[in-house]
Amino acid sequence: MSKVISISREFGSGGREIGFRLAQKLGIPFYDKELIEMAAEDSNISPELFHANDEVIAKKERQDNAYAPIDPFSPAYEIPVSDQLFVIQTKIIKQLAQNGPCVIIGRCSDVIVEDAFKVFICASLKKRVERLTSLEESLGTDSKKLETQIRAIDKKRKEYYQYYSGNEWGKPKNYDLCLNSGTLGIDTCVDLIARLVLNEEE
Repeated sequence: MSKVISISREFGSGGREIGFRLAQKLGIPFYDKELIEMAAEDSNISPELFHANDEVIAKKERQDNAYAPIDPFSPAYEIPVSDQLFVIQTKIIKQLAQNGPCVIIGRCSDVIVEDAFKVFICASLKKRVERLTSLEESLGTDSKKLETQIRAIDKKRKEYYQYYSGNEWGKPKNYDLCLNSGTLGIDTCVDLIARLVLNEEE
């Protein structure tokens, strides 16, 4: 098996868990938040700063004024942390892809690694709320607040993906496989992806 498996996911769909279990099943490395630690180590920038800018796009507004003096030390010329993180993570993802098969969660890895096996995991809003409610850290959070949180994080992921990749997030034609984890279940999704990836290698 030689391919990188890139998993994009709606929030609460279990995409990370599917990726983690898949990596275990196939006996290959798994990368998600680990990429931030690797990027921080590579750049000597604080991991906390990178965590705060993970899968976030730069929102700096540029003010164009033809009559304003150009100051090369102006903050307008600074590279936003989110852009720095993306560039460093891109470099690391490419290096990981050269090292052999692995599972990578999000971060435009499906575009960065051209021959990756691209997966998108989705589920209905109801199923995602049910899943998050069942997790220990979500106890006591009402469903309306969870729905708001889900929509906000999905919006952030969509904007990040489309900003850095130029592709449309969640559009079936941009992936090799789209799975509804709410209908199929986590275990079935893991088994289907593993079977397809291994069949491709034969």
